[in-house]
Amino acid sequence: MMILIAGPFRSGTDDDPARMAANVREMERFALPLFRAGHTPIVGEWLALPLVALAGSTRVGDATFDEIFHPIAERLLAKCDAVLRVGGASAGADHMVEIARQRGLAVFMKLEDVPGCRVRG
Repeated sequence: MMILIAGPFRSGTDDDPARMAANVREMERFALPLFRAGHTPIVGEWLALPLVALAGSTRVGDATFDEIFHPIAERLLAKCDAVLRVGGASAGADHMVEIARQRGLAVFMKLEDVPGCRVRG
């Protein structure tokens, strides 16, 4: 399955670049286990952030950022089979889960619930 990893990006960061980068790393932490289980993981920020920069965004949350950041994830969901919701509170990640459910995609709230990602003892 192609699985979008959805978690907080800006939430709880006060738009501090180091804290947002830490949030991306936290989402990325799930990518390798998904890959090793035979899935194709995707983190929306991998595509959104370079596009935002290329489009000339000068700060997180400006009009250019908003034009691209969540819409790219919504477009990705059209190609994904599932969402893995990770991390804490995030209106954006919750929105991706809502869209996934509306489209009939699988939604996983824990890595262990993804096929092939069972915790081994």
